[in-house]
Amino acid sequence: MKFVKSMLSRRTFVALAAASMLAGAFQTGPAVAADTTIPIIVKDTTSFYWQIVLAGARKAGKDLGVNVPELGAQAETDVNGQISILENAVAGNPAAVVIAPTEAKALGKPIDEAAKKVKIIGIDSSADSKAFTSFLTTDNKVGGQVAADGLAAAIGAANGGKVEGKVAIITALPGAGSLEQRREGFLEQVKAKYPGLTVVADKYADGQATTGLNIATDLITANPDLKGIFASNLIMAQGVGQAIAENNLSGKVGLIGFDSDEKLIKFLNDGVISGLVVQDPYRMGYDGIKTALAASKGEKVETFVDTGANLVTKANMKEPKIDALLNPKLN
Repeated sequence: MKFVKSMLSRRTFVALAAASMLAGAFQTGPAVAADTTIPIIVKDTTSFYWQIVLAGARKAGKDLGVNVPELGAQAETDVNGQISILENAVAGNPAAVVIAPTEAKALGKPIDEAAKKVKIIGIDSSADSKAFTSFLTTDNKVGGQVAADGLAAAIGAANGGKVEGKVAIITALPGAGSLEQRREGFLEQVKAKYPGLTVVADKYADGQATTGLNIATDLITANPDLKGIFASNLIMAQGVGQAIAENNLSGKVGLIGFDSDEKLIKFLNDGVISGLVVQDPYRMGYDGIKTALAASKGEKVETFVDTGANLVTKANMKEPKIDALLNPKLN
């Protein structure tokens, strides 16, 4: 998908300027104790999900005595901005870099180039690169399967145990590794386990909640007998949840979202959302920095770490483990 050039240019400029100002902080001499710098680059510094990732990284920096610059664009659609931030971070000669790639294909070569100079630790989303020293993420294909199971259970509960009818999936953006894996897992699970469910729409949005709202509203209008929707990330779940609420379809159209924030938790409490597939972004941030530090010292690290995914429902959301995922400490 091509984005508006002027928007990218503006965002890229802002990202480049911010990264340039921080680059000076990387010139710290020998990588020892507090002199060690490991920047973390997320997809969107404004999103609650990524703020949790940054909180985990921040805590790891404090615990390990590492300087952790918190970098990232202002929107997940700003692919060029993230590439510029990565290039500037590497130019500062850090001990290692932790990154959540915004778009698999576009970030492949930049990560390959960066890895020639420094250890690269990936978190959350994949990229078309084999240069990662380690990768920490949810098994997103499994996450999609969990979403399918959750949606099937919600449909069954609302229809006297019958798991049948029309369902849809809305993916936030095309080309994002984690989102494509969730989509694949969901579609495969529906086909393999739930013959009574028919996927009548497989839609891509543009990363904006309003687009998710509009797509869901159109789907509901075109399919008045629609039984469920899977919204593959936090922003889409916000938009689709709003559509279900506005059309008074709570409990009639099942909705499974991915990740959580205050709005989605309220939707869950109110019955607008049937369930949320929740990752452990705090662990991704914390263990990402911890792994990067070990790799920078030449220590052996795992090449792949599955940080897990859990289906959260109104019934289990107060359990200690789930509550900790829904209400992480950001300071």
